[in-house]
Amino acid sequence: MHARKSQNILSLILLSIMSLVCSITLAGEWSGYLAAEYSFFPQSALNAEQFEGGSASFSAEPEFYHSWEDDSLTFVPFIRWDEHDAKRSHVDIRELIWMRAVDDWELRVGVGKVFWGVAESQHLVDIINQTDLVENIDGEDKLGQPMINFTLLKDWGAIDFFVLPGFRERTFPGKDGRFRSNPAIDDHAIYQSAAKNKHVDYAIRWSQTFDDWDVGVSHFYGTSREPRIIPTPTAQGLTLLPFYDIINQTGIDIQATLDEWLWKFELIHRSGQADTYNAFTLGFEYTFVGVFDSAADVGVIAEYLYDDRGSNATTAFDNDLFLGGRLAMNDAASSEVLLGVINDVNNNARFYNIEASRRFGASWVLRAEVRIISAGSSVDPLTSLRHDDIVQFELARHF
Repeated sequence: MHARKSQNILSLILLSIMSLVCSITLAGEWSGYLAAEYSFFPQSALNAEQFEGGSASFSAEPEFYHSWEDDSLTFVPFIRWDEHDAKRSHVDIRELIWMRAVDDWELRVGVGKVFWGVAESQHLVDIINQTDLVENIDGEDKLGQPMINFTLLKDWGAIDFFVLPGFRERTFPGKDGRFRSNPAIDDHAIYQSAAKNKHVDYAIRWSQTFDDWDVGVSHFYGTSREPRIIPTPTAQGLTLLPFYDIINQTGIDIQATLDEWLWKFELIHRSGQADTYNAFTLGFEYTFVGVFDSAADVGVIAEYLYDDRGSNATTAFDNDLFLGGRLAMNDAASSEVLLGVINDVNNNARFYNIEASRRFGASWVLRAEVRIISAGSSVDPLTSLRHDDIVQFELARHF
């Protein structure tokens, strides 16, 4: 009853916010981008159902913003059309959020995005929003989350309270798509809670800055954003079903900025998802400023990833080392390059990544990505992706 009541209240609020968007659209500010993307897979797919070669797609993410007195309204829809993978063609509301900021408190209601974390290679503590996995394998893209968020701002720190009515299932590539398991993950999710995707989740986070140190401590109770994948025999053969547990997760994130050094640490303790476990990421980034008497900066990144569940199909990062570098040209075109490799210490599986971007004129941005996957053993989580090396280009026009 409590979950249904919270869900109905949020639905009424969202309808009110959408009506407000329609009524003040002309008074607000619009920005965003339109983009064309081309992805090329040089290797043959593992499964005959998957497409071969290249694929084109188009996306758009406009953003509407309007503020008045102590209030503001943000609306960010997202749409993508993909040539081959029907599951990657989708529409989402990334944000539809009303905010009131008064003195030492803030209130946000609607559909929002919240990011927690400091590490480069993975974001263990980031748990509010669901991953939009069809967008990118790196897990950086997130679906909008229905929420009520109250923030209290005090000298002793900021504390955020979250009520999260309504759950978003993780998106997975379709049978035609790449970066998918073999067999493909089924649409029919299983939930531990009888309320299924209507379960009301809760979270709290305290954060504070101590001189050069930024510290956050969080706790989440509710439906795990990371499903366990359960192999299930059916009349048609083996099916993979996503199972969403009810979990408790406590997280700590710490970042220290000490001259050219940036030290990073994330730790979680999670219970309720099969075995109780701990995981952490620890590392640093050192920046060489103005290399060779130029305006360019070069950052060297190293992180260690550990998960005490050990080597199994649940996680790809149980005992891994991430090494990378970042080049920022600091030029008028905002040219940047990020490269890195995650190496599994146990079985030598590797995930190589290169990302580059450059602006042309005032409105155009060209991005390029290269990802190379080398699985170390037949039980490694990357095994089903070992033929999904990719070269990808995106040209976006911002407005």
